[in-house]
Amino acid sequence: MTMFQTIFKQDNFMKRLFLSVAIVFALALAANAQLTFTVNDLINLKRVADPQLSPDGRTVAFTIGVVNKEANRTLTQIFVMSADGSGQKQLTNGSSSSSGPRWSPDGKRIAYMNGGQIWTMKPDGGDKEKITNISTGAGGPVWSPDGQWIAFGSEVYPECNSDECNRIEDEKAEKSKVQAKVTDRLLFKHWVEWRNRKRSHVFIVPAKGGPARDMTKGDFDSPPYAAASGVDYTFSPDGGSIVYLRNPDRVEAMSTNSDIYISKIAGSDGGAKNITAGMNGYDVSPTYTPDGKYLLFRSQKRATFEADRWRIMRYDPQTGQIVELTAGFDQQVDEMTVSADSKTVYFTAGERGKAPIFSVPVEPDFRLRIATHVRKVADVGFASGLNVSPDGRTLIFAWSSMSAPNDIMSIGTDGKGLRALTKANEDTLRPFGLKRPEEVEWKGALNQNIHGFLLKPANFDETRKYPLIVLIHGGPQGAWNDNWGYRWNPQIFANQGYVVFMPNPRGSTGYGQKFVDEISGDWGGKAYVDIQNGVADIIKRPFIDKNNIGAAGASYGGYMVDWLLGHNTDPRFKYKAFVSHAGVYNLESMATATEELWFVNWEFKGMPWENPVNYNRWSPHKFAKNFATPTLVTAGELDYRVPVDQSLQLYTTLQLKNVPSKLVIFPDEGHWILKPQNSEFWYGHVMDWFKTYLKK
Repeated sequence: MTMFQTIFKQDNFMKRLFLSVAIVFALALAANAQLTFTVNDLINLKRVADPQLSPDGRTVAFTIGVVNKEANRTLTQIFVMSADGSGQKQLTNGSSSSSGPRWSPDGKRIAYMNGGQIWTMKPDGGDKEKITNISTGAGGPVWSPDGQWIAFGSEVYPECNSDECNRIEDEKAEKSKVQAKVTDRLLFKHWVEWRNRKRSHVFIVPAKGGPARDMTKGDFDSPPYAAASGVDYTFSPDGGSIVYLRNPDRVEAMSTNSDIYISKIAGSDGGAKNITAGMNGYDVSPTYTPDGKYLLFRSQKRATFEADRWRIMRYDPQTGQIVELTAGFDQQVDEMTVSADSKTVYFTAGERGKAPIFSVPVEPDFRLRIATHVRKVADVGFASGLNVSPDGRTLIFAWSSMSAPNDIMSIGTDGKGLRALTKANEDTLRPFGLKRPEEVEWKGALNQNIHGFLLKPANFDETRKYPLIVLIHGGPQGAWNDNWGYRWNPQIFANQGYVVFMPNPRGSTGYGQKFVDEISGDWGGKAYVDIQNGVADIIKRPFIDKNNIGAAGASYGGYMVDWLLGHNTDPRFKYKAFVSHAGVYNLESMATATEELWFVNWEFKGMPWENPVNYNRWSPHKFAKNFATPTLVTAGELDYRVPVDQSLQLYTTLQLKNVPSKLVIFPDEGHWILKPQNSEFWYGHVMDWFKTYLKK
C-alpha cells in the first residue's frame, strides 16, 4: 500500500467515524427532544379503569379508553384477563364506547353499557344481546343475586307512567321552536346540566330483556341528583327488594339529606321503608353482606356539610339497629367492598396525599376500643376500584401515581405480593423518565405542620435555577394526591421547565377532620398563610428562581388565586403571573348563582343577608384596588357550580385596571375542560402565559 493510499484510507476512516459520531449525536439530540412530556403525550395515553373480578375469582373485566382527538372524545372498550394478568382480550369494539362491565352472579354473562342502553354478553365477548330499549337511556347496571333482574338508572319525566310518554315529551321539547327553560324548584341545574322537569329514577328489567319497570315513581330524584356517589342502588340478597336513595327534604338545594329506602319488587313505592330517617347527612353506597345479615353504607353525620367525615355504618334488618364500624378512624372512607364470607369490609381512605387500603370487621368486638378495629392492609399509594377474591386472599384494584396513569394491581389481603396485572402505558412513558413527587413539610398558620408535594422536571439539573409554579387544589375540601390526573396534570407543568409546588393547606382531606373543618368560614385566612409559608420555604432551595413565581388554581384554587391577586404583598416573595380557572371571585353574587346552595350556606355560616360580615371579609372582589399581577382567566360557559360570570367579573376588573390579562372561555365546557382538543388548547394558553412572565 502506497503512502497516498494509506493517507486516503485513514482520511476515509476519519470521515466515516465523524459521520457516525454525527449521526449518533443527532439521534441523541432527537431522542432528548422527545423526552419532553407534552399535552399531546398526555392525551394519547391509554386510560385503564373499572376492574371487576368474576364471581369465581379467575377473570378480571376492565375498560381501556383511548382518545380520538379528531373526533374530540374518548372511545372506551371492555377487556378481560386472567386474575394473574395473562391472556388479555378485548371484548367490545366499534365506533361507540362500551363501559361499566358487571358480572352476573353465576359468571356466565357480563352486563355493560353501550349506545345509551344496557347489553349483556358472554365472558368471551360472544352472544351480545341488547337488554333495554328505553327512549331516555339506561346506565349503571346492577344484577339481582338470582340473576333474574338488572337494575339501572334513567332520567324520566315524573308525570310519565310509560316509556311512550317519555318519548313523546322528549320529541315535543326537541321540535319546539321555543327553547325557554322553565322550572318551579331549586337544584334545577347541576355541574353542566340544566334539568328542567326530568328526574333520576331506578328501573329494573328482566336479565333476558323485556319491559323496564320504574321502581321509584314520583317527583323526586333517586339517587338524589347532587348526592349520588356512583351507582347508589342494589338488590336485597333474596332478590325480593330494591334498595335506593332519595332526599325527602322539600328544598333539595339546601339539603344533603340522602336517605336509604327499601322497597319490595313485588309491591309499589308506597310501601318503601326509610331506614335512615333522622340521619340528616349523606347516606350512600348501600351494600349488603353476602349472607344478607347486614346492610352496610357510608354516611356523613352533619347536615348540609358535604365534606364531613365519611363513616361505614351497619344496619341490622332484623332489629333496625344502626352502628358505626369506623368510629375513632379520623379519615374519610372513599369506597368499600365486602369479603365473600361476610366477615370483613375492605375500604380506601385518603391519607396524606395517598389512598391506602384498610379493613374493618363486619362484627367487631365493641367491648374493645373501636379505633383498634381498623387495620391498614396495604400502603399501596393511591388505590381505587376495590375487589376481593372469593377466597378472601387477594385484592384487585386500580392504582396510579403522579408518574404513572392507572393500572390494575393485585395484592394479598395480608399486604404482601403486590403485582401489576396491566402495564398499559409503561413502554410509552419510559422514554420520558417522569419523576415521582417529593413529599415536603413546613410550618403553616398557628405553627402547625403542613404537607404537600414538590415535582421536578424529568431532566432536572440541581445546578440550574427553575421558575416555580404553585398549583392550588379545589374543594376547598380536596387534596393534591400522588395519583394521575388529566385535567391538571403536574407533569405537564414540570416538564416545560418548572418546579411545581402542590400544597395541601387547611381544608385539605387526608389529615383528619379537624384539619378539614378549619377552612369553613375562613377561606382566605389560615389556608392563605399555609400556602404563603410553604412557598417561602420552597424558595430557600438553591434550584428555585425566587424572582419568577407563578400560581394557578381552579374552583377554590381559582378563588385562592383571586385572593392572592389582592394580597400579593408578602415581603418574602412576589408572584409574577397568575392563572385563575373557574375561580370564585364575588362571594355575594356566587352565593345565589351556584346550584348547591347548602355549600355556601355552610362555608360562610349563612346566606349573604344572614351573615354579610363573612362575605365581605373573604370575597376577593373587595380587594380589587390591589390587583396588579398579570392574570390569565379561563372558564366554561356551562359551569353551574362556579358560574361563568365569576370569571367575567374578574376579567372585566383586570381590564379596567389596566392589569395585563387574557380571557379564554369555552362555550361547550363546564367546570372542567374535558374535550381533548379543548384540553390541548387550554394547556397551550396556560403554558404560554407562564412562559411569557416567568421565563423572560
